[in-house]
Amino acid sequence: MRHLRLAAETCRFLPPARVTDAAATLTLQMLVFEPLLRWTDGGRVVPALFSHWDVEEDGRRWTFHIRDGARFHDGVAVEAQHVLDTIEGILGSVDMFGMKWSYSRYLRDARITAPTRTSLRVENPEPFADILDVLAEFVLVRADAAGAPVLGTGPYRVESFVPEQSADLRRVGDTPGPERITVLATPGHEARIAALVAGEVDVGMQLEREAANEREAALEWGRGLNGLSVMHYLNCFEGAFASPEARLAINLAVDRQAILDGLLHGLGVLSATVVSPLHMGGRAAELSPLPYDPERAKRLFEAARVSGPLTLRTPLTLPERAKEVTEAVAEALNRCGVATRIEVQADRPEYAREVGRKVIGDVAIFDSSPRSTFRVLDDKISSANRAVWWQGYHDEEVQRLITAANRTVGDEARDAAYAAVLRRLHANPPWLYLWHPIETFAARPGAGRFSLEGTGILRIEA
Repeated sequence: MRHLRLAAETCRFLPPARVTDAAATLTLQMLVFEPLLRWTDGGRVVPALFSHWDVEEDGRRWTFHIRDGARFHDGVAVEAQHVLDTIEGILGSVDMFGMKWSYSRYLRDARITAPTRTSLRVENPEPFADILDVLAEFVLVRADAAGAPVLGTGPYRVESFVPEQSADLRRVGDTPGPERITVLATPGHEARIAALVAGEVDVGMQLEREAANEREAALEWGRGLNGLSVMHYLNCFEGAFASPEARLAINLAVDRQAILDGLLHGLGVLSATVVSPLHMGGRAAELSPLPYDPERAKRLFEAARVSGPLTLRTPLTLPERAKEVTEAVAEALNRCGVATRIEVQADRPEYAREVGRKVIGDVAIFDSSPRSTFRVLDDKISSANRAVWWQGYHDEEVQRLITAANRTVGDEARDAAYAAVLRRLHANPPWLYLWHPIETFAARPGAGRFSLEGTGILRIEA
């Protein structure tokens, strides 16, 4: 019997109607629950709780089948009604900022039914291959007799749980991995390092600030690219960045690698478009980041008659070192002859709500977390939808390419269609592209084999 102890930033189970992108919560979720479909790097999805699916009417009708023998950890057989209840709950819920999830918009025209006890059908007036991306975001959760949302169908069942402290898990069936796992809430990367060195835990995640020098040589370190995009929104409604030339200019004006090296130990990969290489279309687009070229940037700013002052808005954190990154961008603009002023919003949830209300000044730092290329484009880029995170960007060719991609069925064809969108967004950027973070973990020698997924999930492989 092997007992693995994992130190994470938090230890919490969310209600069935909540969706998250928090790496610590996702890691715990994926041990206990199953997603309806599972992401792979490259933005494609593969079977999970749904073992297979049928596509009819050129992508207008999708029928998903629950894997044979699927049961919750209390022995209750999984039925399509459980999935329907989960989806309906998510569609009616709000996110951590009190804002409505976008899923209700994606599925507004869809009819979702259960033709049998073990199958779910989604029918849409238009072809909807992106239903795969939507369902890959959902995990199946039930509450136990005490009301705790801890019953799943995944490889580990919950033996005990103290919210925000610890969760004790035991392996079920013949799933490979440790027989027992204890997840310990250990806020702060320094505390997780200390627990590892003291032998109190076997593996610690989210150690980004420590991995650059890997100061504890006795530990085994691992790294993985996260698909999250750190960027600055540009106000495309009015002012300087209504101009495509100015949007290109700010991307050329900022030495992003120098900022990444100086503030984040180089732990990131520069962005070339609105999504990472791990997304659908990301690798197929075959893009390189826009170069640092301040002289060309200055000429473009002058041609677009941009002199400022530009207002740059930032929270204090989320993304990491947000204020310092914004200050570095302001300095780069100043060197190009563009005056700036910085506004700081200390209330991070309110900052997000302000971005949703389009209160971003001229430039506002933010991040984009969906693993779905469809979702990023639908939520943030499409001028047809004009959704909550859209900031006024419009390009007729981008919109034509998005529409074509949304109607494309089949992984290879979707990959190519989304790659075409991403190439156009490289040429005519809606944002100041920054980077995709590299995340790290550390383990005691011999503790096991681990890897990081593009969502930040720590996978326990053995």
